Formats: sequence, C-alpha cells, structure tokens
Amino acid sequence: MKIVNRLADRFAKVTHLPAGVYHKQGAQDEKPYRIHLRVRPDGSGVLIVNASTVLHLNTTASEYAYHFIRGTEPDEAARQIAARYRISKGIAKEDYLDFADKIETLISTPDLDPVSYLDFERVAPHSESLSAPLRLDCALTYRLPKGAKADYAPTKRVERELTTAEWQTVMDKAWQAGIPHIILTGGEPTLRDDLPALIAHAEKNGQVCGLLTDGLKLANREYLEMLLQTGLDHAMLILQPGDKTAWKAIETIVPADLFLTVHFTLNQETAKDAEKTLQKLRGLGVENLSLSTPDHSLLDELLQLQGKASELNFTMRWDLPVPYSESHPVSIETEEDKVPSGAGKAWLYVEPDGDVLPAQGAAGNILGNILRDPWEQIYQAEKSPHFGNR
Repeated sequence: MKIVNRLADRFAKVTHLPAGVYHKQGAQDEKPYRIHLRVRPDGSGVLIVNASTVLHLNTTASEYAYHFIRGTEPDEAARQIAARYRISKGIAKEDYLDFADKIETLISTPDLDPVSYLDFERVAPHSESLSAPLRLDCALTYRLPKGAKADYAPTKRVERELTTAEWQTVMDKAWQAGIPHIILTGGEPTLRDDLPALIAHAEKNGQVCGLLTDGLKLANREYLEMLLQTGLDHAMLILQPGDKTAWKAIETIVPADLFLTVHFTLNQETAKDAEKTLQKLRGLGVENLSLSTPDHSLLDELLQLQGKASELNFTMRWDLPVPYSESHPVSIETEEDKVPSGAGKAWLYVEPDGDVLPAQGAAGNILGNILRDPWEQIYQAEKSPHFGNR
C-alpha cells in the first residue's frame, strides 16, 4: 500500500512488533472467516486470509494487521502506531481504517484480486522467504475405494498409516510452526473412520481444513453434515463423470455451507463428452473448477476445455494436488516436471507414515519424518547439499 510504504520508508529505526503468529476467527455477513498473521523478526509479515489470499506486508502494514486481528479500537491503534512511528494520531487512524477496510473487502469478496483492486504491492508467487509453509497436504491413507486398481496409489512406499493421535500431533506441530491450512488427501481419505475427528482437531487449533476426495461418501447428507459440523471448510471433488453417486454428491454439496471445487480429468474416455460435463456442472451450480490431463496428446483439447470453462464463468483453481486415483495414477504424479515451484516452500506433503516430501509425487526427496525429526530440520532440508539423496 502506498501510504504504508511511505511511513515505513520514513521511519526505519523503530522497535518492531515481536515475531510470532497471530490469528483471528470471526464471521462477516454470517460467513465464517480466519485470518493468520505471521510476523518475521524484522517486523515484516505474511497475512493469510481464509488460507486463499496471501499478502506480504512491510513493518507498518504488519502492525496494522496485528491491531486488526487483536480487535484494537481505532483510536487506541492510532495512538500506538503514532507513538511508534512519530506521526500524528489523525494520519495513523486514517491509514489504519483504510487498511482495515481493504482487509474486510478481501474477507467479504473471496474472488477479488487484491493486486488489481486494493492497491497492494504485487509479489511474484513463491518469491518471498517464509519461516514456514502456508499449507500442509496430509495423505491420511493410500487406500483406494473397493474396485480400484491397487497400483493407482503408492501403497508399497509406506509400511503403515499414522494413528489418529499421531495425525493430531502432526496438526499440532504444524500449528506451532505457524501453518494455517491443512489439506486432508490420499488415496481416499473418507476411508479413514477418524476423518471427522481429524477435521475437528484442525478446527480446534484454528486451522483452515480442506478435503480432497472422490466425493462418493459425501452423497450421504448425514455424513456431509457431520463433516461440516466438525469444521470442514472446503472440498475438492475428483469427478468420475460416469458415476451417478458422484453427481448426487455434487447436488448434495452445492447448497451446503461448503466451498466446493470440482476436479475434472481429461482422458481418452472423458474427452468426447467433456464440454457437456462442464455444462452439467455449471447447471448444478458448481462455480470452481480444476482441470488436468495425464495424456500429453490431449493438451490442445485441455486448452480448448479451459476456454469453454471461461465461457461458462467457472473460476479456475490450479493450486491443489489431486489425490492418487484412477484419474491421476502414480506414473503421472512422479514425473519431475509435475513438481511445481512452490513445493517445499509454500506447501509440504506428508505421506501416511509421516515422511515429508516437498510435494505429492516427489518421493525421491524425503525431507524427514514429521514425528521423528525436528520441524526446523525438515523445513531447512531442501537447502542442504544432500537434498534429494535421503
């Protein structure tokens, strides 16, 4: 923000806020939200709004965010800011209210681009150093639904699954490290009977919790309601177009209080009716779409389908992994060019036995085990000259 940058540049020698993680849960227009602020030792910070919008803040903006999260009255926030930066309380209050108004806009309008509309400074994705990832992808199991081929998931890579208590410990370690967002994936995570308890534990910590699933169990309204009551915030459904239960699940989820993304995999079987599939999804009220193809010969068709999605006013989501499944088998996920640039920085991936990878599919780069190894050692592992040889 221009005003914030002006203040920070003018008064460089100040005592910054103490480093740490601060968070707030609330509701705006009856919609719940979560905000996390991670303050660095130099006073700058990272603000995460609903685990979807990430803002890198300078020292003054970090202090404004701190007071916003703490619920400090504007007059008191202005008094503290004015004293720290030696400016008038009037200017400090005006700038603080301006900042708070922009954050409230982000909360109430999740699809608003903060760069284009809110005058925040643009930062290249994953270019900023982080003291901890913004998201932890937890593969609860590599088990697949009955009838799926066993070789679609890397079951031979792990000898056991973590217990409920162990996964809760993983979430606690993530929270203590300042990770605000947990994704529960697999295999098929709904095969774990303790899924509601794990979602509830993330909710108790204050973490945003997402689920990546084939969605078939979510066709059961009572099961879906149980997940919602325990604190599930969003879900990505891996669509199987030929399965009537998958469509029933979408019909059940859309009217519920759950942010839904549908992932559609383009292959030789689904390509012929791909546009009809997208039209049907839009007709059911689906607004968020994720696309991929394991078949490189279909890349042109994928681009055409992306254009169709734009015509139908879908919002495209590209930043979530796709669980191991028939639609996204291991042979595709383990290709080196499938590991994105944010892997190991903005997010990490935990296998069912607790081994930590930079991202799904990066099996040759084990950073450590989240239950056995210190967190600092795991997050710094990729900077080691031995990274990739463990």
